[in-house]
Amino acid sequence: MLIPAVGTVLDAGADLPRFTFGTVFTGWSLQPVAFILTVWIAGLYVWGVVVLHRRGDRWPVGRTVAFVPVGMGFFYFATASGLGTYDDTLISVHMVQHMILSMLVPMALALGAPVTLALRTLPPRPRRWLLVVLHSPVAKVLSFPPLTLLLYITSPWMLYFSGWYPATLESTFLHETMHLHLVLVGCLFFWPIVGVDPVPGKVSYPFRMLLIVLTLPFHAFLGITIMQEQEVIGGDHYAGLHGGPMGSWLPDPLDDQHLAGGILWGSGDLIALVLFGVLFTQWVRQSLQEAEREDRRLDLLEARERAASARATPGDE
Repeated sequence: MLIPAVGTVLDAGADLPRFTFGTVFTGWSLQPVAFILTVWIAGLYVWGVVVLHRRGDRWPVGRTVAFVPVGMGFFYFATASGLGTYDDTLISVHMVQHMILSMLVPMALALGAPVTLALRTLPPRPRRWLLVVLHSPVAKVLSFPPLTLLLYITSPWMLYFSGWYPATLESTFLHETMHLHLVLVGCLFFWPIVGVDPVPGKVSYPFRMLLIVLTLPFHAFLGITIMQEQEVIGGDHYAGLHGGPMGSWLPDPLDDQHLAGGILWGSGDLIALVLFGVLFTQWVRQSLQEAEREDRRLDLLEARERAASARATPGDE
């Protein structure tokens, strides 16, 4: 199968075979930025887990699974598999990539609790630096829920209804920056909501549920808007592809764009349902832990009262 040159963004007229569902898993290309980030970030996380185990401390397996194979694994899959190879050839493929990078990857990374792992494994001086960052005004502003919600829901509109998206189709640097932007904005939004790290911006579970509910109409509205658009986003780029060797199999750009809008709408609701499940599980678990702590507190008070009564009894006789 013909695969684009390593680390390149396709130029108009580049020859790729017909895209099929199987191409997602067979059409890999080595993307240097994604590869380096995945290896380094996943490697540092695994190193932290190893350090904990060597000194006899435990680290939940679920957190490691969430961060490494799910979070960083899906990041690399979205950028280097067939999704990454064809993401500037078909906007529908790009939209699948968009939803993975902006929702699934940030949610999984947050569930991996890397900040907690770093605080437990870093030497004293870097740990103090990390704590300074976490308690800084910048961190508090960037994790302020209304601001993160605003960034999260307006970012896709700015991407698709400005000159930004067409520019990413022609520039490797902007293309890679867009991938990182989607992940970072998603992390700012999801980290205080589903993450277990001690980060600013934590709110009560009912308010977290409300934040997720507020994203649903914006995803739906954006998806419907893209579906109803009669002008192709990045039209010059896709018109150039149709004039090249791939024109024989490429779908009509407007039809593909309408499919992309449907993918954004449907997948946004689907991932939101998964997120609701995660939040509900966390909420129940927190309630059970609080109940256990309250039971222990009451048992301790009762034991102290019995001990006080026992000491007072001989004197009363």
